[in-house]
Amino acid sequence: MKKIFITDCEGPISKNDNAFELAERLIPEGAALFTLISKYDDIQSELVKRPGYRPGDTLKLILPFLKAYGATNDLLKRLSIADIRLVPGAKEMLSFVRKLMPTFIVSTSYEQYIQALCELTDFPISNAYSTKLDLDRFRIPDEESHKLRRWVDDLVKMPVPKIPTSASSTADLARTDQETIMYLDNIFWSEMQEMHSGIVVREVRPIGGEEKAQAVKDIIERNSSSPDQVIYIGDSITDAAPLRYVRKNYGLAVSFNGNEYAIKEAELAVLSGNTLATCVLAAAFNKGGRKSVSQLVSNWSYEKIEETVGGDLRSRAEEVYKDKLPIVEMISDDNRARLIDESCSFRKKVRGEAVGSLG
Repeated sequence: MKKIFITDCEGPISKNDNAFELAERLIPEGAALFTLISKYDDIQSELVKRPGYRPGDTLKLILPFLKAYGATNDLLKRLSIADIRLVPGAKEMLSFVRKLMPTFIVSTSYEQYIQALCELTDFPISNAYSTKLDLDRFRIPDEESHKLRRWVDDLVKMPVPKIPTSASSTADLARTDQETIMYLDNIFWSEMQEMHSGIVVREVRPIGGEEKAQAVKDIIERNSSSPDQVIYIGDSITDAAPLRYVRKNYGLAVSFNGNEYAIKEAELAVLSGNTLATCVLAAAFNKGGRKSVSQLVSNWSYEKIEETVGGDLRSRAEEVYKDKLPIVEMISDDNRARLIDESCSFRKKVRGEAVGSLG
């Protein structure tokens, strides 16, 4: 039965958060606006558990504001092409893994960005899942655009809510943070629903959370395989559901520079500034599945890399990592908290403080 490699894009392949960067480029103080809505996304997913809401719906909530500031399909594509920043070794990694097994990208990112990235990396767009977006078909009247801009002026002044570790509902948030959430609730689920902007929010369906898990199931079916033959690489809250699905079905669930949401659902943590570690793990998985990877990681060394996947990858690893291999550990109850701290910190170093802090 075929082994299959599936990876998220932003994080394991690129350093970008494309939607964040679009907001930053097109909206005054757009970085602050996106960060606020991203945290609202985390709260809706983890605490409110709003029916029909999915991790990654930030990408639809930000769209009316992008539209109000002149975003078009062509502009999204042009800005995406101009600003793709690959994790070192990413293009070579995709080429290497494609020679081993069927390889797919499953991303919450807008299709304009994924199309640009596939062109840059020579990756077949037919093997990439992303958020479908035809922004040009939505029309927002000038009066509504002015209202959206006024909301932006208010929202960027609000502090980003903090989620206490022990929080189980919005009642556990600080009072000021509860007020921020109520203000956003009113915008997105009340006022905006009576506006043309509401059509955008209702009709765009980001590939996040369960949609990513469904994409994994679709890929498995397309390739006449099974979940235990899948290695999935993810890094954020939108990867929690596919990581959990693959792990529970005895595939290999890997967090690559992941945040707390990814570490909680993965069984293997990778902290690396280069994607060569992904090549090594993919080669080991292709050779002997989870058992081969587990044996490699339990004695993570250049000697064990050579023994497991050959001298060429050992030599390449020595060239890239010099005298210090990246952190690669199986996740357990004993080390999960430590790995969350270390991975979140390392993630910010690789992708920058602003992007690395997003859910």
